[in-house]
Amino acid sequence: MPHASRTHSPLKIASLGAAALAAALLLTSCTGTAQGSDGSDGLRVVATTTQLTDFAGQVGGDDIELTGLLAPGGSAHHFDPTPADLLALGEADVLIVNGEGLETFIDGAIEASGFDGRIITAADGLDPELLREITAEGGEAHDHDHDHADEDHADEEHSHEADAAAAESGHAEEGHADHDHGDVNPHIWTSPRNASGMVREIATGLGEADPAHADDYAARAEAYFQQLGELDTWITAQFERVPAADRVLVSGHDSLRYYLHDYGIAFAGSILPSFEDNAEPSAADIDALVASIKEHGVKAVFVESSMSPKLAQAIASEAGVEVVDAESLYADSLGAPGEGAEGGSAPGTDTYIGATVHNTRVILEAWGVTPDPLPASLQG
Repeated sequence: MPHASRTHSPLKIASLGAAALAAALLLTSCTGTAQGSDGSDGLRVVATTTQLTDFAGQVGGDDIELTGLLAPGGSAHHFDPTPADLLALGEADVLIVNGEGLETFIDGAIEASGFDGRIITAADGLDPELLREITAEGGEAHDHDHDHADEDHADEEHSHEADAAAAESGHAEEGHADHDHGDVNPHIWTSPRNASGMVREIATGLGEADPAHADDYAARAEAYFQQLGELDTWITAQFERVPAADRVLVSGHDSLRYYLHDYGIAFAGSILPSFEDNAEPSAADIDALVASIKEHGVKAVFVESSMSPKLAQAIASEAGVEVVDAESLYADSLGAPGEGAEGGSAPGTDTYIGATVHNTRVILEAWGVTPDPLPASLQG
């Protein structure tokens, strides 16, 4: 089971109590080696994000003993591993990371845990130049994030409702720190096409770490590629039904860039002006976003599952558009297993395919489009 995330600073990782970690190690030394479901020793694999954990499970099957570090609803942007997480990492044969600067905690976690196994970086399965190009894509619908020329006027005109929401959410209005991870948006998994490259890298890495099961990893990866391809085809067909002028989206933070690129959706901005979901928008940022929403005819503001809806609600109210917060988008994290009790995850969002289908449906329905049925291979 994945472990719940903490809100403490990642800088505290190296100073986690030695006694707690030592006690956990002693306990493990008495429990013996984990085994696969067939009774054989399984390759111990730790994955950082919920998406990578799902990818690893799809490829690894019963041939691996899998631990996910981030819990559903958690965010790699402000994750602090527990002693139990470090114990699992220290015992692992393989660590799967996203890369592209997402897991800022990982170097400290490796050092604190003593991990010395193979690291698979899923981003290595993608073209870095293409990632940079998509991240840097400009255009009229992107300009507001960098246009703060009239900040004094924006501060005077800014709605008190949005100010209050920003303050309550912990987002100060005096300006935001530059939390971006560089020239590549790290949310590479949001595109099913990118997911295929990430899965291929994972399958290759697992095969190299465990040659005896390399053919099994490759076969399971191939079956998953087929599903990802059918998912991509279905999503493409859905958005082709929406007029290009209406395909404009505002998200919680800049997390969907690759998804938007693949399906011809313009990015009018994000509530938090960063790749991270804990950045701090200024009053000028919020006013510029409201102006962009009005200018581009945005129909709805979407809330992500890892974020509070209050600031989105205030911005949507000021812009005079709908806020979609009853059905959150799952960008940084997959949902928890289950049927989505009130306040919980939406049904089916505990897998990458399920969460991506959910996101697509939520966006389309907010735009007044009823999605077509899923292909049989994606149902269930």
